[in-house]
Amino acid sequence: MAKLKVGILGAGRIAAIMADTISKMKTAECYAVASRSMEKALEFASLHNVTKPFGSYEEMLADKDLELVYIATPHPFHFEQAKMCIDAGKPVLVEKPFCVNAKEAEELLAYAKEKNIFISEAMWIRYMPMYETILKLLKSGIIGEPRMITGNLAYPMLHKERLLKPELAGGALLDVGIYPLNFADMVNESPIRDIQSAAVMTADGVDAHDSITIRYEDGSMAVLNTSMQTVSDRKGIIQGTKGVMIIENINNFESVAVYDKDYKRVAFKKAPRQISGYEYEIEACKKALKRKKKECDQMPHEVIMKMMKQMDLIREQIGLVYPFEKE
Repeated sequence: MAKLKVGILGAGRIAAIMADTISKMKTAECYAVASRSMEKALEFASLHNVTKPFGSYEEMLADKDLELVYIATPHPFHFEQAKMCIDAGKPVLVEKPFCVNAKEAEELLAYAKEKNIFISEAMWIRYMPMYETILKLLKSGIIGEPRMITGNLAYPMLHKERLLKPELAGGALLDVGIYPLNFADMVNESPIRDIQSAAVMTADGVDAHDSITIRYEDGSMAVLNTSMQTVSDRKGIIQGTKGVMIIENINNFESVAVYDKDYKRVAFKKAPRQISGYEYEIEACKKALKRKKKECDQMPHEVIMKMMKQMDLIREQIGLVYPFEKE
């Protein structure tokens, strides 16, 4: 099977992880990288085994052999850069969050549909095999009826300058809060009744900590916490009427343990060995493109919009509006 030729737009930390991951895959090739600086592109290509370095995004997108573009830049740039890819006729995988707000996401998805171009979001946990393992355990009834979800994800990230800047869509929610939100959505299919959010803001006006409570139509709840100042346990916990399920690391599923009413462990599954976890989204894109689909089954456009709208609502509740959204 021919390897999928992937080009990476951006040459930062996440781009490096993706390039190193693809270099170890049998089904994909890290074909190209584009940076605003040819010097940086050449250095990146040398360090990460990339075939073709480009000193501009436009040059890479003009390459006729390029089959998929992975956008690895900060989220305020996703909208315009994804549109560039669509204009060039290139299928595109956009790093999370897909866009800064639902308005951008809706416009981008409509544009991709109009141009008949594949587009998806790299919300990696949705592509992981462990997600299917968790769902199978839930559907087996091993914990009875799930009634309460908790999800925590936080990292001390105040050293990352972009997260402190409102003009770069900084704050905890879009960078790490998106994971607990996706986790809750993945394990609870009931429609949402309402969402209530609270936050502590930084002096610069972005969210340092967020607490989010979701009530569902079926009477269940989710309580989610995120921060860019603290260390968290990273656990996802699903409490049921017959037992409890504990998932280690909702940012990269490591294991799931199930305990009964007597707190006796009755099941345990460990995540399979992986390169980095990024390989699953590349594999999913390759399969979708082979089937001539315009979205990935794991992250359909409907779900992208649902998550963007949830984050818009939370930002409205905590009073977080970015300067460029006021223009």
